[in-house]
Amino acid sequence: MKKFIASVIVCGFAVAMVACGGKKVEEAAATVDSVKTAVDSAAAKVDSTVNAVVDSAKAVVK
Repeated sequence: MKKFIASVIVCGFAVAMVACGGKKVEEAAATVDSVKTAVDSAAAKVDSTVNAVVDSAKAVVK
């Protein structure tokens, strides 16, 4: 679900960059790629944090 939302956000940024028209397509594509990379790294951090919290909760329950 997180990746789907991230993809929708990236597509929105891509449409916004192309619609503005002030930049070349290559620059817009590079910007979209950097945003996608940032979103993917943020999602990975959230996943690792969730896993750490779940592991801590399991240790407390035992």
